[in-house]
Amino acid sequence: MSSVIILADFIGGKNTKTTAELATAAARIGDVVAVVLAPQGQGGAYAAAITQGPIHSIVVVESESFAAHGVGAAADVLAQIIVSKKPAAVLIASHAFGKEVAGRVAVKTNSGIITDAVDVSADISATQMVFGGSTTVHSKISHGTPIITVRPNSISADLKQVSPVIEALSFEVADGSKKSKITSSQAPVQGGRPELTEADIVVSGGRGTNGDFVAVEAFADSLGAAVGASRAATDAGWYPHSHQVGQTGKTVSPQLYVACGISGAIQHRAGMQTSKAIVVINKDPEAPIFEIADFGVIGDLFAVLPQATEGVLARKS
Repeated sequence: MSSVIILADFIGGKNTKTTAELATAAARIGDVVAVVLAPQGQGGAYAAAITQGPIHSIVVVESESFAAHGVGAAADVLAQIIVSKKPAAVLIASHAFGKEVAGRVAVKTNSGIITDAVDVSADISATQMVFGGSTTVHSKISHGTPIITVRPNSISADLKQVSPVIEALSFEVADGSKKSKITSSQAPVQGGRPELTEADIVVSGGRGTNGDFVAVEAFADSLGAAVGASRAATDAGWYPHSHQVGQTGKTVSPQLYVACGISGAIQHRAGMQTSKAIVVINKDPEAPIFEIADFGVIGDLFAVLPQATEGVLARKS
């Protein structure tokens, strides 16, 4: 059986469930080889953190260049692994880092690339939602090694326990991939809520909050959810831009998305329309976001959310 490479996904040094999601999609095609790019001396710990998903083997590469040169070094080494292993395809998480690595790898290996896939089939055809989520596209790469970035949370992960074979390899990063240097970095601040693109439930607030996210946050906390925001809310300075959901922000595909006081401009819908279930709370019955809602509440979010929060907490107790 042919092999398929996935780039194991780590945030702040911690393996994410996106790794298992990538492995689940890759296993439809062939034996899954997870590539771990780790700081010097930490490869064993990184590999040991991968315990779930249909992964056949793990390739570990340690290098100080990953921290010093970031995307350039990661893409250089991954490209060398692809040339060495000759996989049937390569799957990478579709976030900012993953898409930049994928683009560089595609150029280095003279391969085609598909980004933001929401599914991958056994014949290596990818499904994408384009034009703000209004159109579904099925496409295949016809040249080189298919490089596909997969949107986190879009594929239900096979979380079976695994003990894959671990192989340690060594590759030199080319000088041309060291032209940019990271002089300082800050690990993402992990609060009590899940990371936005990883969360199974997302509660977002928009212009209708008038800058008051207290009710949104309280409801999110009752559900163990992440908090998102529309562009209108982040541009107004009401919530950090790192929480923006939309075409120019983060793309999410949770099991449940709750939109509170968000009108549903195409820019926002492009970032959340692939959510499995969408609940809308808005006092304007003509708000465009109701068009994609699975369940809608016409009402003031400041009246609806506190009651919903009390109901959730009561069920929990």
